[in-house]
Amino acid sequence: MRTVNAIAATSATAPLVRTTVERRDPGPRDVLIEIRYAGICHSDIHTVRGEWGEVAYPLTVGHEIVGHVVEVGAEVTKHGIGDRVGVGCMVNSCRECENCRAGLEQYCTGGNVGTYASVDRDGTITQGGYSTHVVVDEDFVLRVPENIPIEAVAPLLCAGITTYSPLAHWNAGPGKKVAVIGMGGLGHMAVKIAAAMGAEVTVLSQTLSKKDDGLAFGAENYYATSDPATFEALANTFDLIINTVSAQTDINAYLRLLRLDGTLVSVGAPPEPLPVRAFVLFGARRSFAGSSIGGIAETQEMLDFCAEKGIAPEIELIDADAVNEAYERVVASDVRYRFVIDIDSLR
Repeated sequence: MRTVNAIAATSATAPLVRTTVERRDPGPRDVLIEIRYAGICHSDIHTVRGEWGEVAYPLTVGHEIVGHVVEVGAEVTKHGIGDRVGVGCMVNSCRECENCRAGLEQYCTGGNVGTYASVDRDGTITQGGYSTHVVVDEDFVLRVPENIPIEAVAPLLCAGITTYSPLAHWNAGPGKKVAVIGMGGLGHMAVKIAAAMGAEVTVLSQTLSKKDDGLAFGAENYYATSDPATFEALANTFDLIINTVSAQTDINAYLRLLRLDGTLVSVGAPPEPLPVRAFVLFGARRSFAGSSIGGIAETQEMLDFCAEKGIAPEIELIDADAVNEAYERVVASDVRYRFVIDIDSLR
C-alpha cells in the first residue's frame, strides 16, 4: 500500500478537505497512474451529499481522470510507462455476464465497480480521482490520443461518453433531428458530438443566455423552454431528444416534441422520479429511455472520435483548494462548462 494526497468528503454537509488515501501496490495486471487532471461531475456532488443513497465517509470522489502511467504490473500489455491514459466511471466488472462479454461493462448484471464509493475486489471502498495517484486494472484504463489537450480530456471520460453512447446507439447522424435539453456540462458535449455526427441539432434551454455558445458548438437552432410557444412550435419534430438535466423536469412536455417512433433518453439523473403519462407515449409510438455511460470499447471509440473531429470540452481549470466553491457554482449552473482540478496543486 502507498499513501497519496487527496481531497475527501467527511460527511454529507461538511466541506471537502485535503487528506490522504491508501492505494494498493500494483498487481500483475495493474497500472499505477500519476493523475494530472480530474474533472468535477455533478454526480460527485450528488454522491458526497448523500442525495443518491448512503455513503461511507470519508470518501474521495472523481471519475474523470487523466494522467500518465508511472508503473505497470508484470503481465500488463496494453499500456506502458509514460503513456497518456484516462480512467472513467468504472474500474472493474464481473467480466463473465452476458453484458460484460458483449463489451457493455456499464450494465454488468452483478454491478460494475465504480471508480469511487464501490466495493473493490479486495473488499475496500474505491476512492476516486481527486488524488495524486490511482491504481487500476489495465482493462479499465483508456488510451488518450495526443491531439486532445490533456487538461481538457478528463470531462470526456464521463460527460463525453455519457452523451456519445446514446447518440451512437440511437443512430444520430445525417437526416436525424436531435434536441438537447440543457446546456451545461453534459449538454454542451451532446451538442458538439451530435453535430459532429452530422445530425441537425436543436438546444432546448430555459433561457437564451447561452445561445451564442450553442450555435458555436454546432447547434442549428436554440429555443428557450421558459417560453410556452416553444412547445407549440416544436411539437412532433424530433427523432431523438437527449435530456441532460439533473433536476425535476416536465418530461411529458418534452415527449410531445418527438415525432413518430422518436425517443427521449435521460442521461441526467435527478434524485426525484420523473412521472410519465402513458397516453403521451401512445400518441406517436414514442419511447422514454435511459442510458448509462458506455463500455470500455465504446469509451475508447468516443475518445478517438473526439480526436478525429477536434472535439474537446469547454473547461475552467481550478486549484484543489477551490473545489468547495466549484461545487456551489455547479449547483448554481455557474460554469461554462466543466470544472477541472489541476492535481499538481494537490501534491
